Amino acid sequence: MNNQSHSPSMALTGEPPKSLSINQKIATLLGLSGLGILLLAVFNLNFPNKSLWLTLSLSAIALGTIWFSWDAYSNKLPGIKNDGVWFKSISSRGLWGWVAGLALTGFYIVLYFYPEYLGLVSDGDNKGVIALFDPLSKFLSGNPASQWFVYGTLYTVAILAFGIKFLWKYRHNRYERLRTWSVMFFQTAFAFIIPELMARLNGHEVLNGGSLPYFDLKNIWPLNYYNFEGYRIKMFLSSGEIGFALLIFAILSIFVITPILTYKYGKRWYCSWVCGCGGLAETAGDSFRQLSDKSTFAWKVERWVVHSVVVFVTLMTTAVIYSYLGTDTSNYWLTKSSFLIGVGVLLTLVFAWVMIFKRDQLQKDAQYGAIGYFVIIMALIGFHFFSGEGEVFLFKSGTLRKSYSFLIGSIFSGVIGTGFYPIFGSRVWCRFGCPMAAILGFQQKLFSRFRITTNGGQCISCGNCSTYCEMGIDVRAYAQKGENIVRSSCVGCGICSAVCPRGVLKLENGPLEGRIDSNQVLLGNDVDLMTLVNKK
Repeated sequence: MNNQSHSPSMALTGEPPKSLSINQKIATLLGLSGLGILLLAVFNLNFPNKSLWLTLSLSAIALGTIWFSWDAYSNKLPGIKNDGVWFKSISSRGLWGWVAGLALTGFYIVLYFYPEYLGLVSDGDNKGVIALFDPLSKFLSGNPASQWFVYGTLYTVAILAFGIKFLWKYRHNRYERLRTWSVMFFQTAFAFIIPELMARLNGHEVLNGGSLPYFDLKNIWPLNYYNFEGYRIKMFLSSGEIGFALLIFAILSIFVITPILTYKYGKRWYCSWVCGCGGLAETAGDSFRQLSDKSTFAWKVERWVVHSVVVFVTLMTTAVIYSYLGTDTSNYWLTKSSFLIGVGVLLTLVFAWVMIFKRDQLQKDAQYGAIGYFVIIMALIGFHFFSGEGEVFLFKSGTLRKSYSFLIGSIFSGVIGTGFYPIFGSRVWCRFGCPMAAILGFQQKLFSRFRITTNGGQCISCGNCSTYCEMGIDVRAYAQKGENIVRSSCVGCGICSAVCPRGVLKLENGPLEGRIDSNQVLLGNDVDLMTLVNKK
């Protein structure tokens, strides 16, 4: 008799899921009870002790998720787990997947466009579910809650609770554990607690009576596309040395910090270790990563759409800064004309460097796209002389700002990007819409040391790597040919390596010199090992 506690099955495709255990059913009931409290608050049930009921609600949601995850993974051996994801309705675009997607989408629509239905009151005391969060908001920042505070709290709870699930699921992989602890820390500290505490300093003597804008220190332009608007610049400068230091940090993050870290570690340092969007995708969205579209058509759409968003946000930011600059050179060291010329020169230098030194690394359509964007840069300079006051690119800066905020900042990043996890996969926003991911990907493709190396001779073509790549990369095709994976879209999450049963894939930052070309081994060609040894 076989007394082993684990299944002896060698199937890589997983097995149909069994019914929920008693612990999982109780955990589900506990989590739903926490959501039930929030739902009752939405319908304006007035809880007598809001602090107590908010604590009960968030604790029930978190503990229910953690308990369910513990029961699901604690008795399993560490290692690769498919867990029958293609047999479950919620993770294979079945009925429950669509129900979850539509429910999340509805929540985002209300959150972004109809916060009054959540209880937000602009000229009085909050009501509904937002009022339930007032005690926590006042404890942290001293201000009543807003819909964004409610969202930030739930966002953080989700990353922490599902992060613990992720830690159990991938406990065999040190890289995944470290990466998950990192996104949990940055979301909790930098995105949630620190900005709220900074709000307490507004008007404080430390700031000389000035006001700091709400500032997530890890959000870098163009993610925080609003960071260089006039009112935020005034708030930075009104806060003395601290505000000025934060403004300088925001600028250095774009032109110095980001390129250096991307050169050393690839875009994974941000997209998979720091970013809140990536943190939610990796934790709460882990069950849906296999739903990413791997087709060539999706790849072509991704490249054009995401880089068009970069152009859009660049033009919009330029127009916004242009709108509040002056024209008198005796009073302003940075005038409207000098700013536009500076932007044009900077982008022209980037274009020239790419076309001269990195042209071979670009696909032909990418070269055409670069030329098209260069034409836009030239138009940027020319339109300045034909636009009216407060306008650039023949459009009012406010119009560009509102259009970007609605189409990209709200609809794409929130409603579609997160609401449709169960339909399109967990990284829709990162693949098709995030301008930060596009810029980092551009840097990663052209000059980063990061790559995923492959040992093609060991690949058994099981397809795990491609299936679980949330960025839609056909990793197996690279592994079969023994080619290094250097893709703009790769966020370096490392799941392809974590689920590989043969150790074919390895994430590396080192130089190319001194490596054996595994493709030559795969093809059966002679590899001179002594040449490699003599180079050491």
